[in-house]
Amino acid sequence: MTEPTSGLHDLLLDPTRLRIVAVVAPATQVEFRLVREATGLSDSALSKQLRVLSEARIVELEKRRTGPARSRTWINLTVAGREALTAHIAALTEIAGQPPPT
Repeated sequence: MTEPTSGLHDLLLDPTRLRIVAVVAPATQVEFRLVREATGLSDSALSKQLRVLSEARIVELEKRRTGPARSRTWINLTVAGREALTAHIAALTEIAGQPPPT
């Protein structure tokens, strides 16, 4: 039997990053503003956390122009990010003594 902690992802141990990834997970792409509102983070705090997650290849960021001087940032989970989140949730569930979700 493997240790339940083997599925934990170091970056997702941070509650803020876990919350960000959980907000993005159900959708194909989520706009920065929606994640900011859902997490209650400031623009700068969210940007910092997204940079960390992006460098780890958990999320991908895409900037799209919406006007001559405006752009919006879209966020999506990578395949590796989705796998990391699934394993992380399974490990937490096992640690809590519950059967993993199917």
